[in-house]
Amino acid sequence: MELKKILVGIDGIKAKGDLDINISNIESDSRKIKEDGLFVAIKGFDVDGNDYIKSAIDNGAVAVISTSDIDKDLLKEIVSKVTVIIVTDSRLALALASSNFYGNPSKKFKLIGITGTKGKTTTSFMTKAILEKQGLKVGLIGTIAVYIGDKKIIDSDRTTPESNVLQKIFYKMAKEKCDAVVMEVSSQGLMLHRTAGIPFEIGIFTNLGRDHIGPNEHKDFDDYLRCKSLLLKQCKVGIVNRDDEHFEKIIEGHTCSLETYGFSPEADLRAED
Repeated sequence: MELKKILVGIDGIKAKGDLDINISNIESDSRKIKEDGLFVAIKGFDVDGNDYIKSAIDNGAVAVISTSDIDKDLLKEIVSKVTVIIVTDSRLALALASSNFYGNPSKKFKLIGITGTKGKTTTSFMTKAILEKQGLKVGLIGTIAVYIGDKKIIDSDRTTPESNVLQKIFYKMAKEKCDAVVMEVSSQGLMLHRTAGIPFEIGIFTNLGRDHIGPNEHKDFDDYLRCKSLLLKQCKVGIVNRDDEHFEKIIEGHTCSLETYGFSPEADLRAED
């Protein structure tokens, strides 16, 4: 695919080089780059992708995405070798570019995202079973593994895969004609833009506890809560636990229609006695 088509929808681009070149693969890991690749340099918690740009070029990268804090001497060195794209957020750019590269596959089925501290895996498998009982072909992406129907595609190493990996999985699910896909959505996945640009049909919130607070996760509980709530700004319908003590803050600023469940008299779907 032409690089300029891959970059559609990414704001604030500054480009140096040819945008008409063909791209055959997108990676944020320089070791996985192949010939005619697009390398996206991401500054992580422990590793700076800018340190591996030269390695990516040696492995076949013909274009590089980075941010304005790239070393100026490095920029001068590589700009004569490859096309360089400067963006404000390289993680976001990776997500949007990957979606474009794979033909926006998540638009080809109904996508259900499940977030919360506890219960994501159980809820995802139950939801998959319910949909399959209705005769639908269902994919599942979660903490344990990735499935298409009863077939395990890969074992998972994180709840929500990196965006380019996620889009590749979506592409395979769309190609195999999945009617619906159920996926666990972690707060890290939302915070780090792994799900950016993905249109969720339904977003489900289970509950919120005081987990995942730390130097390589969320700086504090408020940040954790804020990231969890982002799913309700990215789906058409939000299904939310009315009994959770953080309910009001979770739905704050939501852009979806809401349905609630729980024991609360105010819940739309209520269990009693």
